[in-house]
This record gives sequence, structure tokens and C-alpha cells, in this order.
Amino acid sequence: MQNILEKAAQIRMVIFDVDGVLTDGSLFLGDDGLEYKAFNSKDGHGMKMLQHSGVEIAIITGRASVVVEKRMESLGIQHVYQGRLEKLLAYEELKQKVGLKDEEVAYAGDDVVDLPIMTKVGLAIAVQDAHKMVKQHAHWQTDVGGGRGAAREVCELIMEAKGTLDETLKGYL
Repeated sequence: MQNILEKAAQIRMVIFDVDGVLTDGSLFLGDDGLEYKAFNSKDGHGMKMLQHSGVEIAIITGRASVVVEKRMESLGIQHVYQGRLEKLLAYEELKQKVGLKDEEVAYAGDDVVDLPIMTKVGLAIAVQDAHKMVKQHAHWQTDVGGGRGAAREVCELIMEAKGTLDETLKGYL
């Protein structure tokens, strides 16, 4: 665990996949043609706390959805890359835009399409119910599955490693 905390302490940006990480992977498609997703409120609060502690958050997802745009807007996340089937290209574009090195970036994923980024970043994270290849290439794995608080675990791990978690949580007492 010490090695993971050392990696996590270097992180300046966390990138999350959406389907299977911020959600449980279910896609609800209505007769009206709209797509619905369920997000975990604890994940959202963790993401807000992480941003408040000085770590940026980004989203890279293969699907494009208005609900993702609205959710990320409500969380104050500015770096949102949707409809990006070539996730590695989006990652390189984002990294250049914000001026970060691979070792300063964490990525949380769940499926094989996430592997090209996960094999480059400083801290690769698999959610508990990720594909077995993703787990094999991850530095760390959450205790819970996507959409069930996994993003909150990621945020708290980073904050713990940076020494900001305890102070942040004290603010609620």
C-alpha cells in the first residue's frame, strides 16, 4: 500500500471513465430516444472534495450523452471529453492542454478500452467489477464496483496520500 500512496501523492489530475466507473454500466434508453444514467451522490461529493483540495478532475468517455454533460457541469468539472472512441488521443490532448506528465495523472477505468491510458498514467485504477485484464494492469483496485462509490474511494485515496483528507473531513464535524 505504501507504493500506492507514493504514486497517489504525485497526482495532480484524476481522469474517470463514465459507464462502468461513475455508473454501474447500465444504459437506460427511453422510448423518447433519451439516455438515462444513475450516478452515485457520494461519488459526486468526493469529486467536489478532491477538486477543492487542489486536484483537477477530467472525464474521458466513449459515449456522448447530455446527462453526462449536465452531471459534470453540476460538479464543476471542466475537462469533459465525450464520444471519444480513441481515448488515448483524448488523453494526450488533455495532458498537453493542462501541462501534466504521465506520473501526475491517475485514471479510473473498468473495461479494455481504458487500457491504452491505464498503461501510461502514474496511477492506474480498476473498479472492483472491472474486466480481468483491467485489474491485471491496474496499480490499485477499489473495494466497490462502478457507480457504487468507487469514485469516492479514488478521491479519498488521493486526498489521503496528499495529506488533505483528514482536514477536509474535519470540516464536517
